[in-house]
Amino acid sequence: MPRFALANDLYRGELPEEFSDLTWVEEKICAIYCTTAHVTRLFQSTDPSQPRIFHGNTCAHDMNVVSTARVLPRTPSDINGFLSIVFVGAKKIDPTNLGPVFRVHKAKVWSFLLWLRAHNRLYVHIPLDPDVMSLYPEDGAIPGLVERVIHDSDTSPTVAFEEETAGFENHPAALLYDTQITDGCHMDPGEPIVMVEKMGVSDPECDKVSGRTFTASAL
Repeated sequence: MPRFALANDLYRGELPEEFSDLTWVEEKICAIYCTTAHVTRLFQSTDPSQPRIFHGNTCAHDMNVVSTARVLPRTPSDINGFLSIVFVGAKKIDPTNLGPVFRVHKAKVWSFLLWLRAHNRLYVHIPLDPDVMSLYPEDGAIPGLVERVIHDSDTSPTVAFEEETAGFENHPAALLYDTQITDGCHMDPGEPIVMVEKMGVSDPECDKVSGRTFTASAL
């Protein structure tokens, strides 16, 4: 609980259990209103023994329009329209290797939508289309995600990653390069590992975020 939240009447309790294990993509599939587009920059590990380990950052950018859904869930093409992935590495990325970052569980999404219709007045009159839900996999990446990937094979992953994540603290993915840590872990070589850091603020029109907030984000 944030400090002084109770005293300032800012604490509204804990989220229901139904929210506990949703991925951010699953939340977007269920959202009536979408106001942000997400740009993810992923870097492939330069260690040949770790071909399925990726790291990078993602930033949410405000859109100048609000996408309002008339039917839920949102279609895969609708969700892909909010996503862009820039992949820096020698080989093209396989979307199945993106791990949980863009993963969708069809049954979980449908169950959550039914729960929302029963407990949230905003969803009472929103039609739920099982035909749209059938477009998603039982457990896998969003269909069509590969079309949202821009492949950059010319940039050095190591140099670009160090430049873009420079700061007072190391990016969590730096731990993957610590042999003392990785040697002591029992990592499944068949399971992709994706470490993405959410960073930065976005205000293209310079009318929503104050200069002080921009400065604090930069620091």
